[in-house]
Amino acid sequence: MRARPIAPALIIEDLRDRIDKAPRDAWQRVAVDGAPAAEPWVLADALVDPLRAAGRDVVRVSTRDFLRPTSLRYEFGRHDPDVYYDQWLDIGGLVREVLAPLDPGGTGRVLPSLWDSELDRATRAAYTPVAPGGVLLLDGSLLLGRGLPLDLSVHLTLSPGALARRTPDDETWTLPAFARYDREADPLRTADVVLKTDDPDHPALIESA
Repeated sequence: MRARPIAPALIIEDLRDRIDKAPRDAWQRVAVDGAPAAEPWVLADALVDPLRAAGRDVVRVSTRDFLRPTSLRYEFGRHDPDVYYDQWLDIGGLVREVLAPLDPGGTGRVLPSLWDSELDRATRAAYTPVAPGGVLLLDGSLLLGRGLPLDLSVHLTLSPGALARRTPDDETWTLPAFARYDREADPLRTADVVLKTDDPDHPALIESA
């Protein structure tokens, strides 16, 4: 694989064009995946206005709002990287409430949030209709290799050194989970688009050699 420098503005333009090539009557489920240190929500947020300007209905969802209750996440301790990898995300709820409704022939109604992890209670959010041809922009971590029904996946990769430097001290216990993710899910090969973001101001597109 080789890394090709690309301007941040061109990333947005290229992704917008790629998403907008889909038929106007087909929903698109787009995931921006990356460790919190890579701030995947920033890229997902940056795509909203360009896609709306292209005439696409857009709904933003974050996996931060689909974590499991505290009692389940911390059942085996607060700093277990394997539990973080395997059990923090409510995958069933995410598929049922967000991704499956945008299957062909689905209802087109998604739940933008399910669980408030800070208050540790249901958000009681209302369902949001997604117009035909609309785009779901999902951000989160450790999303690939789980069989999620996605139409486009973008992975933000960091070198081990950059990941360690940009991870807050109180979250360094999660680093083995991301090392495991690289080994098991191999996001550099399984994602549709891979961006190296060691320096967020100077990203690079990872391409097959």
